[in-house]
Amino acid sequence: MARKAARASTPISATGSDVITRARAFFRAWPLSRQREGGFTLIELMIVVTIIGLASAAVVLAIPDPRGRLIDDAERFAARARAAHDTAIIEGRSVSIWVSREGYGFDRRSAGAWQPISEKPLRVARWASDIRPVILSTEGRDRVIFDSTGLANAPFDVQLRRGGEASAIVRIGADGAISIDG
Repeated sequence: MARKAARASTPISATGSDVITRARAFFRAWPLSRQREGGFTLIELMIVVTIIGLASAAVVLAIPDPRGRLIDDAERFAARARAAHDTAIIEGRSVSIWVSREGYGFDRRSAGAWQPISEKPLRVARWASDIRPVILSTEGRDRVIFDSTGLANAPFDVQLRRGGEASAIVRIGADGAISIDG
């Protein structure tokens, strides 16, 4: 009963209590964008974008390049072919490069016959397991010969393939110039 008396004695305006009226007026004056804002701040968005960027960079770096090992083998072969070219000029005798499906090697002309070269970097080398050269010769081995002036007996192309798609061509010109295409 005392409560009823307390309520009865509390003055109430026509719209309700003054405190409630002031609170309602305050929230009505507050901009709607602030009341209903549920988005992210610019800093939060920048952090998320940075994390996504770092993660995608890590994924891209982790994916192996299908042409990487092919180009490495082509460059290694071209460097050794240049060494054979230089050896022919320095020693003043013919040096040949042979290429087969399994690998490649270098021979020097000595006493009227081709003798394998066993010194570095002209030792016999094997292609990587997934790299296959295109051999045009029916013997299964193609050969180019550098004479004592460094000229090749004929232009010579070694096409290397990896899988079904990737390929690189090492070109040896008649003038002894060596380049890589692909």
